[in-house]
Amino acid sequence: MINRTLLQEVKSRLFRQKVITIMGARQVGKSTFVEMLLDDFKNSHKIMRLNGDDADIQGYFEKPTATKLRILIGDYDILFIDEAQRIKDIGLVLKIMVDNFKNVQIIATGSSSFELSNKVNEPLTGRKFEYTLYPMTFNEMVADTHFIEEKRMLQQRMIFGAYPEIVTTPNDAEELLKWLAGSYLYKDILSLGDINKPVVLEKILKALALQVGNEVKYNEIAKLVGANSQTVEKYIDLLEKSFIIFKLPALAGNVRNEIKKGKKIYFYDNGIRNAVIGNFKKIDSRTDVGALFENYMISERVKLLNYQRKNVESYFWRTIQKQEIDYIEVDDQKFSAYEFKWNPKKRGKISKTFLKNYNVILDTVISSENYEDFVIK
Repeated sequence: MINRTLLQEVKSRLFRQKVITIMGARQVGKSTFVEMLLDDFKNSHKIMRLNGDDADIQGYFEKPTATKLRILIGDYDILFIDEAQRIKDIGLVLKIMVDNFKNVQIIATGSSSFELSNKVNEPLTGRKFEYTLYPMTFNEMVADTHFIEEKRMLQQRMIFGAYPEIVTTPNDAEELLKWLAGSYLYKDILSLGDINKPVVLEKILKALALQVGNEVKYNEIAKLVGANSQTVEKYIDLLEKSFIIFKLPALAGNVRNEIKKGKKIYFYDNGIRNAVIGNFKKIDSRTDVGALFENYMISERVKLLNYQRKNVESYFWRTIQKQEIDYIEVDDQKFSAYEFKWNPKKRGKISKTFLKNYNVILDTVISSENYEDFVIK
């Protein structure tokens, strides 16, 4: 079992009279993570495990009261609710428990933030530690094998991504990804996100997959998929809240002709992106290698920063004259600028206009030869 970066931090937050919530897409390993978390307590604490997918469990939590929940919990020390977003009014349920059972550690997982967050945030204000689990990171896999071994897997990760089951059973990667993409796109999002046009959702996701690395405009996608801009915006928002994609906004500040409201959209996992467009060809026979490398680098960086809980803002930069920088980080008004080039022999440079107008402390080109510092620090 591959160790996860968050494990020790979450373990240190146990038994502080707060709920632990672990969110993330289906199959990123949330249940396995919690079992690893609880392993040290299996002989010393009574642990109750409930699954929110079970109809009888959902029914038991209807119209919750402290008395009703006290009967359920009994003398258990730890309560683990998997797929908690399936339980109606889960936020209220958790609030009652954390307020009335101070010695019980409650852990809840959910596969869609628009369900678990919207139902939890207000009732649990000040009563929870919240974490998001992502597909495996470069750091996690280096710790499991070896730095050199993981560098050799770069092309594999760019094509098939790093969901736990994909990493552990690479020979079945293509088949598993086809199932995985369809599984959580159509059984989770469609059932939980009030989606009444699943065909449109599929078209939008494919359009986003084909535009990785490019600026995304909702009105253009709307014309492409035969929907209005409001529908496109709503569906993209749900895809983001389901941990499939994330947005990278345009940086606008010091240069007059900067694009001010632009956005790029990336996938948290390259394998899902490739499954959406049905392309698992090898790197040397693809025309989208640059986009694949850029998506992999930025998604790895975003996961790294989220796990480290660094207060860093991330952007891309572009002017009307089409000067552009792939990725920018802002930390305490200091700017780091990165360009991504798959081919290390291909020259890349950071815009002089940007360097002149911003307090840039780092500007560099990331390639397939030198990327490790970017994703491991």
